[in-house]
This record gives sequence, C-alpha cells and structure tokens, in this order.
Amino acid sequence: MTEPTTAPLADPSDMIGMHRVFRIAFGSSVGYVEAADPGDAGRVDAVGSYFDNVLRLLHVHHDGEDALMTPRLVQRASADEVREVERVAAQHADVVNAIETAEEAIATWRLAPSEDSAAVASAALSGLGEGLTAHLDDEERTVLPIAARYITAPEWGELPAHGMQNFTGDKIWLVLGLIQEQMTPEQVSIMETHMPPPVAAWWTEQGRPMFTDFITALRA
Repeated sequence: MTEPTTAPLADPSDMIGMHRVFRIAFGSSVGYVEAADPGDAGRVDAVGSYFDNVLRLLHVHHDGEDALMTPRLVQRASADEVREVERVAAQHADVVNAIETAEEAIATWRLAPSEDSAAVASAALSGLGEGLTAHLDDEERTVLPIAARYITAPEWGELPAHGMQNFTGDKIWLVLGLIQEQMTPEQVSIMETHMPPPVAAWWTEQGRPMFTDFITALRA
C-alpha cells in the first residue's frame, strides 16, 4: 500500500450512469429482438446495430477499468481493499465470454433473421444482462468507494477519454446520446463545454439529431 494520493480526488459516482446504459439496454433486449419482424430488414438491422454498439461500448468500458483503474487501486489501496478490487475485476473474464457469445448471436441474427436466431440472440443478451447486473452491483457497492479514496479527478477523467478513443462501433453518436441520457443537464453542459470546438459543432449539428431520430424510432 502506498500513501493515499493528495486531493483533488475523483467522484466515481458518474460511473453509475454509465452502468445504467448497460442495465437499460440488456433489460430491454427481449422486447427489441424478439419483437422485430424477421421480414423487416430495416428494423432487424437497427436493433442489431444498437446492441452491437452497446456491446462494443461495454468491451471498451471494462478495458479502461483494467488498464487505468484497477492497477492504480492495487498499487495504492490497503491489502484488504486490494483483495476486493481484484475479486471484482476477475469477474470481467466471465463478462467478456458472455459479451462474445452475445456479439456472435447478434451478428448471426442480423445476417439471417428468423424466430430461432432471434430467440438465440435474445437469450444471449439476457444471459449477459443477468451476469453483468450482479457484477455492476458488486462494483458499485465495493470498488467505487475504494476508488473515491485513491484515484484523482484527472486520473478518473482518463476513463471516458480512453473509451471514446478506443471505441470500435460505427455509431459514436449513439454512445454519446445514451451516456448523456443518464446525465443531469449540468453534467451535459460540462461535457459539451469540454468538447473540442469541431466535435461540439458536429455533435450539435449532426450527432445529436442522428441520435434523437435513431433512438426515437428504436423505442417506438
């Protein structure tokens, strides 16, 4: 254990909002996938694209924790705290397996939509959601309070930057919109103020309208 870092320390509670993106997405998977008419190629592709992007976001979210949060906590926290941090971080392996199963099932359903492939995709997403919910609960209850004692605000800010830089989906505007839905108006304002001017202009003029149109149609 090293000496606790000096202030300003992070407020990790914003990760709960990110977690809520995943909770909502996988909680709605049965309704979206199984309700999509296999003959409606546009609907199948929209739903499939939504989950493909959320799954990719989940990948990069956990990658960021593994690279930027867990090593710092292992270095700085007490022995008992480190055991808890490593226990929760080890759950990522099972989550990754479930993500990969869901990704394969969604890809198969998009290529060959049918009642059977929809049922497989829905089951994979639901199974991921169940295991993920337990992990997120554990992380919020156990790890975030530890992070609040040892991670600085600038270090915490590296997590969303890592996510945006390493996201491999094709709809970054979808991810930004889903994240902003879980923010307060003040948090949204701060986020947009810190965007580079070209990015802020793109988001205002193109990204947010695309998100609004897509998510409104998805949830109709």
